[in-house]
Amino acid sequence: MELDPRTTAVIAVHMVRDIVARDGAFGAIFGDGVERHQIVDRVGQLLSTARGAGSTAIYLRVVFRPGYPDLLVNGPLFGMIAQTGAVEEGKPGAEIIPELAPEAGDLVIDHQRLTGFFGTGLDVLLRGRGITTVIFCGVATNVSVEGTAREAVNLGYRTVIASDGCSAASDQAHDATLETFGLLGEVVTVDEIAAAMEHAVVPH
Repeated sequence: MELDPRTTAVIAVHMVRDIVARDGAFGAIFGDGVERHQIVDRVGQLLSTARGAGSTAIYLRVVFRPGYPDLLVNGPLFGMIAQTGAVEEGKPGAEIIPELAPEAGDLVIDHQRLTGFFGTGLDVLLRGRGITTVIFCGVATNVSVEGTAREAVNLGYRTVIASDGCSAASDQAHDATLETFGLLGEVVTVDEIAAAMEHAVVPH
């Protein structure tokens, strides 16, 4: 693949303790896949490569105000958030895990619904920076990774999912999502993305 790092953003989805850590509120659901597929390491590799190449690094963080006044429970997943006390602002579980702590120049976008575009300034931010390609990684493949990636396609971005840089509650759900998304955008490995960034020829 070919990439222009200057117009590319890597978007890491929901790399917060409550979702990816085994002792997090949703650890019993997502923790196994995160560990087995070494998602923390792969996301870290992708973010580090992006920064080094001059791309934009962005974190999507699902978080709710204390007491959940901004949580609309219109589905089982949202109900589980309130029941488990997950991703509540000000609590450790809502924070990005230390291994992937944002660095200077990185951006963090908070959201309360299923995707990173809905109800946020993500699209305006990307367009303002001249971003035309977005690369997604994180958790969960079949929920917010896919959902935000589909929105990116609708909004006109070249959209890529890092196939081995995301995971789901089950490998079956992960694989089915990537098979479908291959019809909508690009599904590429972390190493392939990193190589494209490192070998990009950027005009001066």
